[in-house]
Amino acid sequence: MNLYNTVFAGAKQALDTAAEYVEKAISIKGMEHKVAFPDTAYSMPLIYAITGKKISTLEELQAAVDIVRNLIVRKEQLREAENAGMGAAVAAEIIEVLKYVTLEKPYEDPCMGFLPDAVIRGWGVGLVTDDIPGQAVIIGEFPDNESAAKVIKEYQTKGLLTFLVGKVIDQAIEGGVKVGLEFRVMPLGYTMTSVIHVVTVAIRAALIFGALTPGNWEEFKKYTYKRIRAFVNAVGPLSNFKVACGAGAINLGFPIVTDQNVAEVPMKLITQKDYDKMAATSLEIRNIKVKITDIPIPVAFAAAFEGERIRKEAMFVEFGGGKTDSWELVTQRDIGEIEDHKITVIGDDIDSVTQAEGRMPLAVLVEVAGKNMQPDFEPVLERRIHYFMNYIEGIMHVGQRDTTWVRIGKDAYEKGFRLRHFGEVLYAKILDEFGAVVDKCQVTIITQEAKVKEYKEKYAFPKYNHRDERIANMTDESVDTFYSCTLCQSFAPAHVCIVTPERLGLCGAVSWLDSKTTKELDSTGPCQPISKDGVEDSIKGCWTSINEAVNTLSQGKVNRITLYSLLEDPMTSCGCFECIAGIMPEANGIVIVNREYSGQSPVGMTFGELASMTGGGVQSPGFMGHGRHFISSKKFISAEGGPGRIVWMPKELKDYVADRLNATAKELYAIDNFTDMICDDTIAIESEAVLEYLTEKGHPALTMDSLL
Repeated sequence: MNLYNTVFAGAKQALDTAAEYVEKAISIKGMEHKVAFPDTAYSMPLIYAITGKKISTLEELQAAVDIVRNLIVRKEQLREAENAGMGAAVAAEIIEVLKYVTLEKPYEDPCMGFLPDAVIRGWGVGLVTDDIPGQAVIIGEFPDNESAAKVIKEYQTKGLLTFLVGKVIDQAIEGGVKVGLEFRVMPLGYTMTSVIHVVTVAIRAALIFGALTPGNWEEFKKYTYKRIRAFVNAVGPLSNFKVACGAGAINLGFPIVTDQNVAEVPMKLITQKDYDKMAATSLEIRNIKVKITDIPIPVAFAAAFEGERIRKEAMFVEFGGGKTDSWELVTQRDIGEIEDHKITVIGDDIDSVTQAEGRMPLAVLVEVAGKNMQPDFEPVLERRIHYFMNYIEGIMHVGQRDTTWVRIGKDAYEKGFRLRHFGEVLYAKILDEFGAVVDKCQVTIITQEAKVKEYKEKYAFPKYNHRDERIANMTDESVDTFYSCTLCQSFAPAHVCIVTPERLGLCGAVSWLDSKTTKELDSTGPCQPISKDGVEDSIKGCWTSINEAVNTLSQGKVNRITLYSLLEDPMTSCGCFECIAGIMPEANGIVIVNREYSGQSPVGMTFGELASMTGGGVQSPGFMGHGRHFISSKKFISAEGGPGRIVWMPKELKDYVADRLNATAKELYAIDNFTDMICDDTIAIESEAVLEYLTEKGHPALTMDSLL
């Protein structure tokens, strides 16, 4: 095979097909018909990244075909071949977007097609913490289902995002691989043009987290090579178009491992015919190192199973969920009080459950000891129980403290999973992740109803109440140290979070106590203490020492921030924020949109459109990314009047924060049931109707000083 000839032939084939499809769409829909992928702020992300222009109509799409022509310059040189590969990718983007223009249902199960911006933002924390260590793209067809399943499951158990294109989709399902977003295995589509939906994930990661300037294509290529740890497995016969797409992948910095005989290109194109070695070869060529904790349980354990939901029909037994007592607790003991790796089950194991009932009470008591352990670390370790138990294949865990809901699936039970295996997982992961502060750990699992209640009253409730009282008294004024968090700089190099007792990280995953614990675990890590020195403005939340730290940590890109202001030097955002606040001038207030809400907001923008102006480590006065729990803080935009400025939120978010926000509003403004005054998407979205509702309710923002 002459790779150059094949690449150019594939690119030319893609060009001709794209041009033909555009003309056909125009003949049916007309030049002015709207064009864009759904649920994205970037229209057609690849073309937007290359040209800086958002395609909006079929007429503009017709002109965009010239981009493909200009990229295909036939020379037997690697650079021209890679450019031709990008031409094939642009052609694929054109072909795929037209599916959303001309077809009522472009994709049906199990295929997913284009992935919304919200999905990529949802992966943000995992990407920066290496919970998602890389991205595998598998295109084509293996010789058999077993080989396909073996390779895919290896990536899955290592936590990678795995994208499937072609007949490998059916092979995966028939081989017993669990697919879907919740399992991090995404079947995109059967046609090779579906591979563009992986490319747009990489491009949007650069736009969302890197704040790159659309049109500066060279910077995009540097970003995807350096920060997006992706690779391609091309299996089965290599068509011209598949080879052309491979050249495009190489252009983005993504190496290819294939089972076919090809002229190898060191570190870019490698042949590996042994499927037992394909995953290892791929990880090595992309320099992805995955730390595996060996846990003696009969089912798989990986972050890829975190989102698994066990439906009632697939459930063997459940605990809690409002039907039985179910609680969990991590508590500190003296070093001589506990026995390391002691796992005790008090009560019946799940073998005794009757399918007529299908439920039991449950208590999970984790006792830890260590010379560096502190009571402040207990809730941090306790919150990790949720993740550790969810990483078990066939297990679902929801909630925390005494509101947990746990299900064990029939498959997990049939493979031999029993209650003591929860103990094995918790022991292994707590020692693995918190070994710097935990020297010994023992786990007690209780299903005996009387003991579950007794231990809850004796151990759990007193500890919960003590923590609540202490945290309730923790304010930004009560501490002399805040913490920086630079976890997200692997994707947003200029972004720095400042975490305080009252303002957790904008991702919602890093509290002040988390930051303190992280510092103890890794003295040179992403969370570093910053003394509160040189107060410049206590109302806006500005300190000289904080500004100096941010200037240093952002490499001079940001030199001043305020922690409590939306309008003046707001803190930067990376892109994985849970919510965005933005000004609604006509209401003299702000709207808040959460990542899960896909509709329009009263400011005329979706979450994705707001996010495109806010992320990437830039300051955007008037817009601010933040976590859900910050909404009910007394420090939330206190410089502009506080949470009383909130005039609109999606209903789901409003209900989520209602209790805490109502309590804050009662304290600050002497208003009862403040959230009843806040408009939501079930009431109105258009600004005029929102204003009518606010006026009817006598919302306090209408009588506050002008925001602008």
